[in-house]
Amino acid sequence: MKLVLDLHDIYNKGRDIERALNDIMAEAIAKKAPMIEIIPGKGSGALKKTVLRFLEQKEVKALYHRVEKDSKNFGRLFVHFKHTTPRGRR
Repeated sequence: MKLVLDLHDIYNKGRDIERALNDIMAEAIAKKAPMIEIIPGKGSGALKKTVLRFLEQKEVKALYHRVEKDSKNFGRLFVHFKHTTPRGRR
């Protein structure tokens, strides 16, 4: 399962961008999705920088495993998760 967040429609709405990012992170954790694909688009790169700054926040960074920049498509990022199960449960 991969979740996708396309930010093209809200590229100039700061609060909506942050809300969408928070929502997709919460959904990935709730559904134990292994990856989120975030599409800020190519453009000037400002939206991608906004997304990366969001992901670098200490409390957000604690939620995921790593961020991968798509080498073939500058306008796409992947956020990978390692969901852990509580000890004693499988």
